Amino acid sequence: MKVSEITEILDKWMPRSIAEDFDNVGLLIGDSNSEVKNILVTLDTTSNVIDEALDKNCNLIISYHPIIFNDLKKVTSDAGYVQKSIIKAVKNNISVYAIHTSLDNHPEGISYFLSKKIGLKNTSTLITKKIDNSNLKIGMGIKGELKEPLQEDDFFNLLKDKLDLKYLRHSVKIDKKISTVSIVVGSGSFAIKNSLECNVDAFITSDLKYHNFFEADNQAVLIDIGHYESENHIKLIIKEFLNKKLPNFTILLSKQNINPVNYY
Repeated sequence: MKVSEITEILDKWMPRSIAEDFDNVGLLIGDSNSEVKNILVTLDTTSNVIDEALDKNCNLIISYHPIIFNDLKKVTSDAGYVQKSIIKAVKNNISVYAIHTSLDNHPEGISYFLSKKIGLKNTSTLITKKIDNSNLKIGMGIKGELKEPLQEDDFFNLLKDKLDLKYLRHSVKIDKKISTVSIVVGSGSFAIKNSLECNVDAFITSDLKYHNFFEADNQAVLIDIGHYESENHIKLIIKEFLNKKLPNFTILLSKQNINPVNYY
């Protein structure tokens, strides 16, 4: 199959048309007419991930984050990791496709999958939006209910167990059982107000700043589980989808794409 045939399958699953205007999704590097050998699925297309693709004879990388996001002034080997990754991919005829906010906005996208990992039921979109020429009820985030209310510490332990977390950060406990929960995978401070207006007991996201934690105002518990930790599960979801659609292809999960944040 050609790159274009596989990207068409991805686009039907998570349409580029529902991505955010600021985003950069779709085929970002490569020749759409190239024949695909094997596929590597990753969160980020870094230089070591491209090396891994070469080692494993993969000439198509499906990435959650786009390697090209901000404007590029030059593409030279003495620039940053983005430019170095682009040069290495082009030299070795490796194509790179990014999904990103297409998965964020889809009603069964990245926040939905995380809600299922922690066992939420009766889920719906947290922040709905309308996209022209789309029948999908799209939007950012998910809200739902736990199967049974949990004490705050028990809920924290559930998250650590289900999401394989070593740490999490949270606002002041509100001494209330957690029953309703909202989730925005990735950087979700913009959705604090929406979550509070929905009267949730807890809001799960990442990249919260110091002052964001005050915004809870004893109405809910804000929980920062880490950016990488909130998104890491999506690699397996992409792989499972591609395995069903492309049963004759070898589809691998990147082992080089690890959390860039370290703790001491």
